Amino acid sequence: MRKAWLIAGICFGLSLAFIALLVVGTLTAASGLFGGGGKNGAVALAKGAVPARYQQLVQTWGNLCPSLNPALLAAQLYQESGWNPRAQSHAAAQGIAQFIPGTWATHGIDGDKDGDRDVWDPADAIPSAASYDCALAQYVKKAPGDPTSNMLAAYNAGPYAVIKYGGVPPYKETQHYVKIIRGLEKSFARPVGRVDPSRQAAGAISYAQQKLGTPYLWGGTGTPGQRGRFDCSGLTQAAYDSVGIGLPRVANDQYNAGPHPSREELLPGDLVFFSDDLTNSRAIRHVGIYVGGGYMINAPRPGAVIRFDKIDTPDYFGATRVTEEGAKSLPDFDSRGVARRA
Repeated sequence: MRKAWLIAGICFGLSLAFIALLVVGTLTAASGLFGGGGKNGAVALAKGAVPARYQQLVQTWGNLCPSLNPALLAAQLYQESGWNPRAQSHAAAQGIAQFIPGTWATHGIDGDKDGDRDVWDPADAIPSAASYDCALAQYVKKAPGDPTSNMLAAYNAGPYAVIKYGGVPPYKETQHYVKIIRGLEKSFARPVGRVDPSRQAAGAISYAQQKLGTPYLWGGTGTPGQRGRFDCSGLTQAAYDSVGIGLPRVANDQYNAGPHPSREELLPGDLVFFSDDLTNSRAIRHVGIYVGGGYMINAPRPGAVIRFDKIDTPDYFGATRVTEEGAKSLPDFDSRGVARRA
């Protein structure tokens, strides 16, 4: 009995600590003391958001022209293929940047200077995507509206559609394409200045707290047929769904649902992620909800229950401050790694 009271006391104490830290943390964030980003206003990539083998390519070629930046190029590649260099669509679009053969024949470049232009080789396809973006930006530079949005619209619908309609054309697919990439751009960029607190954080944590002690279930999303059990990403998905934000099912996709505060900038409600490869967000294997004081609520593994755990472990990868815009921007990939269109 004494042990049970001790455990209950610890949980109650942590809950009180969370409430205090939520108030203090929110006020701290509102004070605008957070910093980060690239030098002299340049856009830097968020830690691990781009797989390490592509990071230098994206950082270098993302600065090719004023309408482009590394985070925007990363968002575009992620939306096109989810970083899958072998992706192929029904329309025969190929590779990490999803070039159709005719466009590749005209605009593909030998990015790695090895003597060939290979649409399946990211060392050629990523530079080609940046080069094509910048060529399109030139084609549509006189169109009214935002130059970057017009460039993206031209990538999706062709430059003549942008010129014809005087900006992003009234095609549902194209408008969706531009919107999701501009939204995703924020999750691939290292934050500059403060990252605003999440309005829904307290509700998401409250949901997770109510699940403390629930047994873990691999693949669990809390359905009645699963007796209300969860795995790690099922819990975080359900917690944010309870406050009206729809997250993807798996942890490595949830990482792109908003900007990425540093360890020192964490606030309660942030999602915290863990991986055996600290250079690649696609390798993330675990997620929890930060509650303050160095602790998270998480569904850790088979045989365990939903509980508080420390986040400061060698496999700590990083964090995401979930936003409605970020969550809505996440593409839905099909079995071939190609984003389904709206």
